[in-house]
Parts: sequence; structure tokens; C-alpha cells
Amino acid sequence: MNDTPILHIAAALIEDAEGRLLLVRKRGTEAFMQAGGKIEPDESPAAALIRELEEELGQPPTRLEPLGEFSAPAANEPGHGLHAHLFRAELDGPLQAAAEIAELRWVTPAEALALPLAPLTRDEVLPRAGLAEA
Repeated sequence: MNDTPILHIAAALIEDAEGRLLLVRKRGTEAFMQAGGKIEPDESPAAALIRELEEELGQPPTRLEPLGEFSAPAANEPGHGLHAHLFRAELDGPLQAAAEIAELRWVTPAEALALPLAPLTRDEVLPRAGLAEA
């Protein structure tokens, strides 16, 4: 496993007032996951996430809270692993799918578990969001 290329990403756990979780699906893919993306060279994880949320959802976060760093297989890049910096993010106003995002979904726990999920979302994010049995 040491030869597995690792992608460094920042991802957002975003919940609404009803406790639903925001999941996104990128164009041409099936797995739902957190909004976010790759960290550019010389960019901090928080700066990368702010940039990605503005690109993908149409607005930057009003608040970020670091939740930790996690590893998982990459959902859309076979043979790659992820090193993810996960943040709880708050955003104001309506969100819209932009850039490479094909679909946004606010999901309840049951709805989330019924979707095809990225490994990071299924194994790390949902348990921390309180949306799945740990």
C-alpha cells in the first residue's frame, strides 16, 4: 500500500438546521461525497476548502471548524488514496451546483445510507456527523 499515490484534499461536513447533510456528486461519477477538493501546492487546507466551496457551491463558508485528518480510498480515481482534512463548514444563503458538481443533495441519515457513497463519506464523515451507526 506504500506505493499508492495519495491525493491531499480538504472536505466540508455541511449540515442544515434540520440536521440533513449536504452531499455532492461530480459530473460523470456515481458516488456522493462532501464538497471540497484537492489542496494546491503552498495552499493551506482551510484556504483550499474556502476556494473549493466558492467554486463548487457558489459561496465561501462563513465558518470553518477543523474536525481532523482522515485517510480513505479515492472514490473517483482508482488506485489512489486520500489524505483528507475534514472541516465542519457553515454557509449562508442558497447553494448551487457549479464547476464540476452535477448534483447537490440534502439527505437524512436513511437517505445518505441508501446512496452510492465515497469511502471517505461512508467510513469517516457519516459516523462523525452522527448520521450512521459507528
